[in-house]
Amino acid sequence: MSTLTTVLAFIILFGALVFFHELGHFIFAKRAGILCREFAIGFGPKIFSYKRNETLYTIRLLPIGGYVRMAGEDPELIDLRPGLRVGLVFDEQENVKKIILNRKEKYPDARVIEVEKADIEHQLIISGYEEDDEYSLKTYHINRNAVIVENGVEIHIAPYDRQFSSKSLGARSLTMFAGPFFNFILAFLIFIIIGLFQGVPSTEPILGEITDDGSANEAGLMEGDVVYSIDGAQVTSWMDIVEIIQKNPDKTITFTVERNGDMVDIPVVPQNIDGEGKIGVYQPMVQSPLQAFKYGVTETWFWIKQIFIILGDLVTGGFTIDAFSGPVGIYASTEAVAQSGIFNLMRWGALLSINLGIMNLLPIPALDGGRLLFFGIEALRGKPIDKNKEGFVHFIGFALLMLLMLVVTWNDIQRFFL
Repeated sequence: MSTLTTVLAFIILFGALVFFHELGHFIFAKRAGILCREFAIGFGPKIFSYKRNETLYTIRLLPIGGYVRMAGEDPELIDLRPGLRVGLVFDEQENVKKIILNRKEKYPDARVIEVEKADIEHQLIISGYEEDDEYSLKTYHINRNAVIVENGVEIHIAPYDRQFSSKSLGARSLTMFAGPFFNFILAFLIFIIIGLFQGVPSTEPILGEITDDGSANEAGLMEGDVVYSIDGAQVTSWMDIVEIIQKNPDKTITFTVERNGDMVDIPVVPQNIDGEGKIGVYQPMVQSPLQAFKYGVTETWFWIKQIFIILGDLVTGGFTIDAFSGPVGIYASTEAVAQSGIFNLMRWGALLSINLGIMNLLPIPALDGGRLLFFGIEALRGKPIDKNKEGFVHFIGFALLMLLMLVVTWNDIQRFFL
């Protein structure tokens, strides 16, 4: 596979995982009435940006995650302090719709005032003295959708009821949980698509695709043969066939199959591969919307359980850095998986999505699970933890995660490229 193809596969895969995760946060934040300032894929410098309504959509340089920047999650940095000279642009109802901090010459219709008092969160007012009337204090009402303009960039004000911290504990918790939950939804949808187009493994005792180099092909077995018995032992499921074949490497076993309405006996000698018998036949696949839906549910739930088992083994069996992979490791694994076909690449994407969802739910500061942990403490205390203290914990957690990311990335480079 070419490097370009691998890069494209990685970008699409990474982008889909992060997009769905952040989409969960975004949708539930909007449903709660929270102002979302930015929807970002990646961190670091912007390489693409597009603003629609009140949200800036960006793609950033470093592929190590993403975020939805919600009003009120961090302290609002807009400070309309007394003595500041600003320009005001009004709407048809004479409410302020734009507050110009600088470059006021570009807004000739703006009314310039010297700020005496401003409240853009609760009362939505701004008071000050106009240039031609320095002795008369005037108060203006601010439109809820007003923007503050600095260096030509418009920033929407965030009335308190549109800030994250103003929402109920339930709304905030759902907004945080929605990110990981959408990763599970993505995995579920991927498995459904695989089931619809590739088919769902059937448990029926029917032979699927026959490989050209296996003993099944050499013996004359055909795809679609219904297996009734092997060496006289009745067969009722695909697993019965697998178990008998695995237990008889290098031994002749006789398949009794139905083919075109006739019963046929076919002797087969399973090849010995690592001590187990193999004959080169795949499990049969069925294509059905209902079966695909069931496959999506069962596969998603199976891998959620498997990842928790792995995490449990990691805790009880001892920590090792090789158990983790960063973007470099995921890139290398994606290159290997992509060579085995589109469906295996999709399955790999589903596993990564489940893994991302679970990891984000762990009670680690700076992750969604860490935020949910603080919400749980708030529910028990009956009041929120001090913002500064919580912010400090998340800052330390984020710094440690970045350090871990650097260590994991260097370890990946040594494992895969050095």
